[in-house]
Amino acid sequence: MLAKNYILFHMQHSNTSYTGQDADLDNPADIELNKPSKSRFLFLLFFFGFFIFAWAGCYNLYEHKFKKNDDVVAPDNTLYDPKYK
Repeated sequence: MLAKNYILFHMQHSNTSYTGQDADLDNPADIELNKPSKSRFLFLLFFFGFFIFAWAGCYNLYEHKFKKNDDVVAPDNTLYDPKYK
């Protein structure tokens, strides 16, 4: 029984014990490994995020702009020079 467990354990971990290399390979697309790439990505993320936020705010102000309405009738007692009865 002990020999059988040893063989199973040895077979499961044989890929790392015989190669002599680390099983973890560095991914060149990982931004954590490359500081300039990480800072460029974060800068562009901030820049475009801020740009879209500002553009959306300007668009919202444009859509809800003040529309002059000359047809509104104000009561005489609320005018700049009020007229009383």
